[in-house]
Amino acid sequence: MPGNSVYRKHLFDIPEDVIYLDGNSLGPLPRDAAQRATEVIASEWGRELIKAWNTADWISLPKNVGDRIARLIGAPEGSVATGDTLSIKVYQALAAALKMRPDRRVILSDNGNFPTDLYMAEGLIDTIGKDYELRTPSPEDVADVITEEVAVVMLTEVDYRTGRKHDMADITRRAHAARAVMIWDLAHSAGAMPVDLAGCNAEFATGCTYKYLNGGPGAPAFIYVRPDIIEQIEPALAGWMGHAAPFAMELNYRPMMSTERMRVGTPPIIQLSVLQQALRIWDGVDLQDIRAASIALSERFISEVEARCPELKLASPRNADERGSQVSFAFENGYAAMQAFIDRGVIGDFRAPDIMRFGFTPLYLDEGDIVRGAEVIEDVLKNELWRDPKYLVKSRVT
Repeated sequence: MPGNSVYRKHLFDIPEDVIYLDGNSLGPLPRDAAQRATEVIASEWGRELIKAWNTADWISLPKNVGDRIARLIGAPEGSVATGDTLSIKVYQALAAALKMRPDRRVILSDNGNFPTDLYMAEGLIDTIGKDYELRTPSPEDVADVITEEVAVVMLTEVDYRTGRKHDMADITRRAHAARAVMIWDLAHSAGAMPVDLAGCNAEFATGCTYKYLNGGPGAPAFIYVRPDIIEQIEPALAGWMGHAAPFAMELNYRPMMSTERMRVGTPPIIQLSVLQQALRIWDGVDLQDIRAASIALSERFISEVEARCPELKLASPRNADERGSQVSFAFENGYAAMQAFIDRGVIGDFRAPDIMRFGFTPLYLDEGDIVRGAEVIEDVLKNELWRDPKYLVKSRVT
């Protein structure tokens, strides 16, 4: 029997012969998700046609889904808008934040941030000009270089490669002490651990829903705006679904008086419906219990792998309090080794140049999975099974 109180693998459709350690990249299929998608396509769209915006209440779906996400990130109802992609939401948050500090020109991130966040910042700077500067010190140095030059601090709480975790409360305090605006990317946090946006007082947060929230490939992203500032926020992308009265068809933009002003275009109803179904899995789940179980699984994994495979180097922080819900090991031939693991039913993934990543989601993983996974890893490395030429050919997606 699983040793954690949040284990509910029966709610997922995972092949019996697979140990899935890649939920930090793409969550598995919730068992009821396909049925819900079929209902939306066949019954709502198929039978109701355009009437479904009212009869099936499609128009409220982005807010309803946002309120479910809010509970998982320590935010109040009405403070989370859903839709578009994480890249778009990062752009929106950053553009709005810069307008809040018009006398400053520095965006502070770190060189471990997910590339798209940095690309969005570079693109925004190219668009608005005005001598803005993006600074990317090492993650360990960020807290000490938040000066009064900084307009915005934009960080991902959990590093996508190593799982190293920033201290959200401390860095937010430092940002506010310097009068900088704080943006957190929660792509590797939401659903993996407790998050307290209201408690830390950050102005903005963004995140995706296809990882630990199991919303499916390309599932809609979310954006949080602190409720006390929402009426001051000027969306850079002022779409019709963020208008106070979308169907009034006014020629000029007039924003909603809520976080819904951060919506842009027509919401992806089928994907939002799947995500809504996936989020029901979290009913009754305590994020503190998720975190405790995740740490127990990852600690066991580190112990097993290091005892069996001394050639691997731990790339994640050893202290569990300093990492998220993943463990990474460095190995020179990591890509080929990972393909061999996957071929034998242990699914993780690889990030250049040499990082093998393994995610820990106690909703569908137990201690037995961890031990069996470590046995496969040992077999592949000890017998150098990764040397098979088929594992050396790189796919487009790693």
